[in-house]
Amino acid sequence: MKAIWWYRISSLLLILFATGHTLGFRRTDAWPDAVKPVVAGMRTVYFPANGFLRSYWDFYVGFGLFVTVMMLFAALVAWQMAGLPQEMLSRFGLVRWGLAIAFAIITAMTWRYFFLTPLIFSIATTATLTVAAMLRR
Repeated sequence: MKAIWWYRISSLLLILFATGHTLGFRRTDAWPDAVKPVVAGMRTVYFPANGFLRSYWDFYVGFGLFVTVMMLFAALVAWQMAGLPQEMLSRFGLVRWGLAIAFAIITAMTWRYFFLTPLIFSIATTATLTVAAMLRR
């Protein structure tokens, strides 16, 4: 399979990953009852943060949406890389391998801190970006 398809697959995986992440990370109704008081505290306890009044829930949601934006940007980059001519893409070794390595690190962090569904998406994205990077020398 040509590298263009690996980048396109990576892009689609990232869009699905970002969509699932955005729809799921703020849903607290499916969490166990033991977690609900913690979430309530995250939502109701405010503290000053560099001149603003914020809660841990604000940080949780803000960083969650930050991750969504970055995944969508990575999807855009992967899609654009698929459309570059071979001679131009060969000059983008740092970007090709940077994306693959970044997602390898994300996969390790997902293994350590999260659960199966994001781990599957992380592994698949890392694999497709790595194959694409190897094929576009």
